[in-house]
Order: sequence, then structure tokens, then C-alpha cells
Amino acid sequence: MSSKGKQSRRQLIEQMQRDQARSDRRRTILIIAVCLVVGLGIVAYPAIKLVQDSRAKSTPTAEIGVPADQASCGDIVESAASGSSDHKPDGTAIAYATSPPSSGPHYQTWAPFSRKFYTADDRPALGNLVHNLEHGYTILWYNDTIAGDSEKTAVIERLAKSFGDSQTQAGKFIAAPYTTKDGGDAWPAGKNIAFAHWSGGPPEAQKANRQYCGDISGAALKTFMDKYPADDSPEPNAG
Repeated sequence: MSSKGKQSRRQLIEQMQRDQARSDRRRTILIIAVCLVVGLGIVAYPAIKLVQDSRAKSTPTAEIGVPADQASCGDIVESAASGSSDHKPDGTAIAYATSPPSSGPHYQTWAPFSRKFYTADDRPALGNLVHNLEHGYTILWYNDTIAGDSEKTAVIERLAKSFGDSQTQAGKFIAAPYTTKDGGDAWPAGKNIAFAHWSGGPPEAQKANRQYCGDISGAALKTFMDKYPADDSPEPNAG
């Protein structure tokens, strides 16, 4: 091979090496950029969630959801309560007189006092939650229609977080799903939310209170909880 041919071949090889080096640099830069984006996302998500939770906790309950006059809430239903101090072993089948329950026999253990919001995936059994009612909790039950709407459940979660982590009387609130598997009578037509509270006093005077609404309203919830505070319950000082 002539010296000229050898030089051309060497130049071609050198050009190929330069092209490969540029390609390697671009690929390296791309990998670093992707890693940075992913890393920032991993760091940013908890920070954003923390800010959102902080905002939810600082937002007054009454300002979350639709105004009370747009929630299509029916009149409060009061019925005779039963089951005070009637503790059943966890897992026992219990048939409740109302849907959702607002009094009745219940399990020996209750849902954690620090939890404010549940989905169908992690909700305790009805028997545990009814025990919370006995201790003064108001429960916002939401049906399958709401559970299937991510925007609506997000509003309920914000509403639950507005109570913070408080375990005081004012913080005795839980939002939980009531599913078709729970049985009981159908809710009134068009109603997807139910507030429940167990009023105290002597056993013969205790009341099971419910109010059904079509939409989520923190203002309507606040009115209900003002009417039935946590210290109006069979065992207000428990928990």
C-alpha cells in the first residue's frame, strides 16, 4: 500500500474515532441529564407532598369542598342508639341496624386515633370504626360512587388532613369508604356522603345520628360536628 493510501486509511480511522467519541459524550450527557431529572423528581415529590399536606392542615375545614347549600344534604336523621359498651371479639359478624352504622355492638379494638383518612384498600372493619364512634368520633362515610372518582377522594383526603394529627376532642374525625360489600339498606337516592355520630348520655337516651349529602362539603361537615361534638358521646374521654 502506498504512503498516500496509508495516510487516507489513518485519517478515516481517526475520523471514526472522533465520531465515536462525540457519540459517547452525547450519550453520557443524556444519561446524566436523565439521572438528574429522576433524582430531582425523587427529591421534589416528598417536598411537594409535604407542602400540600401543610396547606391542607392549615386550610379551615369549612372552606374545603362545595358550600353547604350546594351539597344537597338532607335533614339529620336521629334514631335510638344501641350497643354501648357491647364489645365483641374482633372478626365477629355484626349486623348493623342502619347504613352506614352510627351506633351498635363493636369490636374490642378501635381504629388508630391518629388516622383520619382511609380507602377501601386499608380501611378497618366496621366493628373497629363503630368503636371510634363510641369514643366521640364523627365519621364521614363515602360510597362507591365517590371512591371511583379520584378528584372527589382527593377532596375528602384534604378534608381529613384539615384536622391535622390532633387526637384532641376537636380532632376526632375519620373519613372512610362504605362499600356495597358492607351491606345494609341503600342510601337515599343521589346521596354519596354520610356523616355519622353517636350521641351519649344514659343508654336509653343515646342517639345515632346521620346526615346524607350528595357532594363533599366541609361547611356542612362543620355544622354537623358543631351540633354533635366529640364530648357528646358514650365514652368521650377514651383516646
